[in-house]
This record gives sequence, C-alpha cells and structure tokens, in this order.
Amino acid sequence: MKVSMWYNNNDIRVEEVPTPSPGKGEILVKVISCGICGSDMVEWYRLPRAPLVQGHEVGVEVVETGEGVKKFEKGDRLFIAPKVPCLKCSYCIKGHYPQCVEVKDRLPGGFAEYILVPKELVKYGSYLLPDHVSYDQATFIEPLACVVRAQRLASIEAGQTILVLGSGMTGLLHVKLAKHKNCKVIATDINPNRLELAKRFGADHVADAASDVLKQLEDVDGKKADAVIVTTSALAALKQAWKTVEMGGVVVLFAVPGPDKDVVVPVNDFWRKEIRIITSYYCGPPDIEQAINLIAKRDITVDDLITHRLPLKDTDKGFKMLLEGADSLKIIIKPQEE
Repeated sequence: MKVSMWYNNNDIRVEEVPTPSPGKGEILVKVISCGICGSDMVEWYRLPRAPLVQGHEVGVEVVETGEGVKKFEKGDRLFIAPKVPCLKCSYCIKGHYPQCVEVKDRLPGGFAEYILVPKELVKYGSYLLPDHVSYDQATFIEPLACVVRAQRLASIEAGQTILVLGSGMTGLLHVKLAKHKNCKVIATDINPNRLELAKRFGADHVADAASDVLKQLEDVDGKKADAVIVTTSALAALKQAWKTVEMGGVVVLFAVPGPDKDVVVPVNDFWRKEIRIITSYYCGPPDIEQAINLIAKRDITVDDLITHRLPLKDTDKGFKMLLEGADSLKIIIKPQEE
C-alpha cells in the first residue's frame, strides 16, 4: 500500500509499504479522508519521531476484521481517535484524559491507503459515523472535540465576551462553538480573508491582529474579554492576550510558541486581577462524543471550512499550502483518489 512518509515539512515522500493484516482484536480500515492538522506541521514536536506517517483526523471504512472483533464489520464507516485513555489512572479519574500515563496504543498515521487499528483503539477509540455524517466531516471530529474541551475548561457560557486570537481552522471552530453558546465573539487575524470568514461564521466583530485590538474590543463591548483563546503560536498574540483579558477572566493557551521562545507573564498584575491562565491539549472521550453530536445535528457546520481536497501523492503540496497560509484553511487528503 502507499503511504505519505514525513521526514520534515520540506521532505514528504510517497512510499510503498506492506499492507498489514489484522490480528486478534484488530481491524484493517481503508482511509477515505484525512485532514492535515496544524500540529502535523510543528517540526519541534514531530521531528524526534521522524520519519513517520502523519495524519490523525480520519474518516475510514472497515475492510477486514481480526479474530474476536464483534463490534464492527466490513463496510462500517468509522471515526477513530488518535489515542485513548485508560479511564482508570488518577489522571483519568480526575477528568484529565489527555494526560493519561497508561496510553500505549496510538493510531498509525492516516496519510495512507490503509490503517491497521490496534486492539485498544478498536475497543475504546472507534466510533460509528451517523449515516448523514460524511467521511470529510469526520475529519473535523477530533479538532472540534479539542475545541469543546478547551471551552469547557474555560467555563465559557452564554452572555460572555470571547476574544479568539487567530482565525485559522481551529480559531474558526472556536468562533462557531462560542456563537452556538450565545456568546459575543471578537476574532483577530493578520489575513483579511480569514477575518471575512470569521465574520461570515458569526463573529460580532473582527480586527486585524496588527491593530489596536484592545481599543477595538473596548469600543465594541465597553470592556475587555471574559475569555481570550490563543489559537496561534505567535508571541505577539500572547502579549495581546495579557492586555485584553478582563478581571476575573481566563486566557486559554490552545496553541503555544516553540520551546525556544521565552514567554513573559505579568504575574503581579494578574494576581491582583485574579486572571486564570489555562492550557488545553487534545481531548477525551466525552468531548469526542459531544463533537460527533454537534456535527450530526448540524449545530456546528464544518463543510464550509474545507478549502482543498488532494490525493495522497500531493500531501507535500498540502503541507506547503498550509504553511504559506494564503487561501488554504482545511485541507483533506483523499488516499483512495488519484
């Protein structure tokens, strides 16, 4: 079978590898759609494991089941989580599913014609797609679940003012979910096309990230933001977050700068104002279930975020398009298409 092997962002090769056969408790699935995630391009995070097959936002079809698999059968349409928590350790018991230390099995990369799904993921990380949820829509389940979790951790609710710094794909999902919760939303970006999308998807106000965002926020709402969600790794966005969060508010670090970047936090100022800073990494089973439900009910639409669909052989092209960031937003790789 063909896979797209990632060596670095400028070296992605289509290679031939043996097509695996499922063993006891495993399933072999055909990848119909796999989205390129922004984290796929973070080299400091990925290079230690290179070369590898990336891709974790998948919509797949079961083609073969191993011995003992009763949960699924050939032809079933699935979403598969990149990894699953044990649900038993102290972290899981407290609801910190992404921090589970017992995770052993991970989903092999989805930029491939087929995936051999490990036993634990078959049991606890594979979800039947509702009939009217497409394979392309399935690629949004994991990123939306991460957004669901972040907003839940930040206690975002109706009536609040939410500032979303960065209007890329996840930033726009944050806009959509916050509007679904009846929040007032202000979105920023340096790309005017993305600001137009943020406005189209419900943002009450958009602002050029290079402008005086604080002044615009106060002009629009008369105060700072109850929650500031940082979806870009730019250091300038963090400086904006510190300035634009309201007393008693929360800054959500949904994206972070590289480990070589020093971040200065105004701790003394925040201490007096009772500002919370939280991080949000990945998602858990409840978040995935909620994301599937939001997409299935069309409470959150996702098709309007798709800008490109490319065959497996053009995975490198997809990475370059996202890195350049001009007109691309959600790029889906279609391994079964030429």
